[in-house]
Amino acid sequence: MGTRTILALMFAATLIASPSRAAAQNPRLPPTPLPPGSAEPEDPSRAKLERDMAKKANRERQEAIRRDTDKLLKLATELKDYVDKSNENVLSFDVVKKAEEIEKLAHSVKERMKAN
Repeated sequence: MGTRTILALMFAATLIASPSRAAAQNPRLPPTPLPPGSAEPEDPSRAKLERDMAKKANRERQEAIRRDTDKLLKLATELKDYVDKSNENVLSFDVVKKAEEIEKLAHSVKERMKAN
């Protein structure tokens, strides 16, 4: 390899390894979050508001889970009725649609239960 090729490779490696100029010149970087347990003073009214909002969100999530599980029970009962009315040679399109609806709703309930 020639000297020019080596210099060009070194220059390219320097550009890749160094931080970009745009990032270095941008004075508006987002603030870094403070680690847990840091000594930042917190406004008591703000903390209370955040706790109240979290409690309200949790109550709403619980109500939605309760509503959806009631609907799941209703849909499962309907599905059982459809299956009981069918025979081994006939599987109604309604049965398949009902099973898909139950599956989607059950997945939604599961995801809500995981959320904190």
